[in-house]
Amino acid sequence: MAVQVPDWVKDAVFYQIFPDRFAHSERIAKPSNLESWDSTPTRYGFKGGDLLGIAEHLSYLEELGITAIYLNPIFQSTANHRYHTHDYFRVDPILGGDEAFRYFLDAAHDRGMRVVLDGVFNHASRGFLQFNDILENGEASPYLDWFIVKGFPLRPYDGKKKANYESWWNNRALPKLNTDNPQVSSFIFDVAEYWLKQGIDGWRLDVPLEIKPPGFWEEFRRRVKRLNPDAYILAEIWEEARPWLQGEHFDAVMNYPFNRACYGFFGGEMLVTSVRPGGFKLKRMEGRTFARQIDRILTLYDWDVTMVQYNLLSSHDEPRFLTMVGGDKQRLRLATLFQMTFPGTPSIYYGDEIGLDGGEDPECRRAFPWDEAQWDLDLLADFRRFVTLRKEHSALRRGCFAALYAGDDAYAFARSDDTETVVVAFNLSDKPEDLTLNMRELMPDDASLTGVWSSSAVQVTGGQLNLSLLPMSAQLLIYAP
Repeated sequence: MAVQVPDWVKDAVFYQIFPDRFAHSERIAKPSNLESWDSTPTRYGFKGGDLLGIAEHLSYLEELGITAIYLNPIFQSTANHRYHTHDYFRVDPILGGDEAFRYFLDAAHDRGMRVVLDGVFNHASRGFLQFNDILENGEASPYLDWFIVKGFPLRPYDGKKKANYESWWNNRALPKLNTDNPQVSSFIFDVAEYWLKQGIDGWRLDVPLEIKPPGFWEEFRRRVKRLNPDAYILAEIWEEARPWLQGEHFDAVMNYPFNRACYGFFGGEMLVTSVRPGGFKLKRMEGRTFARQIDRILTLYDWDVTMVQYNLLSSHDEPRFLTMVGGDKQRLRLATLFQMTFPGTPSIYYGDEIGLDGGEDPECRRAFPWDEAQWDLDLLADFRRFVTLRKEHSALRRGCFAALYAGDDAYAFARSDDTETVVVAFNLSDKPEDLTLNMRELMPDDASLTGVWSSSAVQVTGGQLNLSLLPMSAQLLIYAP
């Protein structure tokens, strides 16, 4: 079948926000037992971030160039990450409730920003009404078949004994919903439709491949696209996902193969290989290996699908990119520049742009420091510059891709459309690097290219473009016939 993806995503720059940790508003009353904002986060503690706090800082995101926001779960829950859903139809009171969400959503839309919510539909929580009913009523519960119960009485809290019901990865706090039950499937579809009717612009789906009934995700897509054909359906799949991106299920996946390739090349000798994000062993990559990985990533899917892949460097599920590259901000800069010039939809994880670091959960979910004295302002300026570059050059958003060079520590490519060709070259070595690029298929022999951030011009001679790159640097050149 024909593949159709939401066109707006091709031009989007996403910003991922962990709601408890981004910003809090004085307008929302909070419980008293909160962790201090600047202290190291703990697994169970709350910081008290909220949706009005995000709304009050939309101008910051606008200045960064953000056009879309992905929020980690916002529904009522007893976990700071809110993947333990209690009520799918109610925004958590600590976040400000439904009224705060309405205010935030309208404020984001007024600025032209899209909003994508996190849908946690494989599992609920021990406080979810239907599961709680089983705890109260046992085998007499009318919701018994909403979950997969293997014995009574249930053991939801006794860690000395194995839970006698199915849960996500044997985590008894996350009882698995029985999606083979048509009532459960219908409930999930109702949730998806409800929030679309409230005006959200898409769903990011948590562990969707854990939901296995045939036809479930096809029906989910039909329901979503019927209400909003432009809604973005983004799946959390950590590996290649070719069967799921054929136009019947999801629009895109969180592009962790891209993430791992960037770790390998841009991390280089600084890459922390003792940590396995998502369970994957990371390897340092020289330029030729990186080029092969990139070529594979770009040929996996239909080109329209490739242009809406969610390209991330950091996320809430793994250490921040800066930490994984040994705190080397120049490596983060170069990886972000690559991200902003690569086919697909780039996403910035909150705080990466000011140099926020953090190891494995919960450290990767630190609170955003709103004291600018704690920011790396030069890094922030570069992030803004890279986002602006992408927004100002259509070839970087929708143009075709051509690999031009791969060496030990260097990689170069071009993005082209009907109006321009942008050449992007990287040198990850600690020494200067001279590159010779074959441009015969991209531009005439006498073409003159201009530096993106300088007025210097470079001439194509004999079909070749010769570049000299400083150590740990990048060059961008534009040819506009």
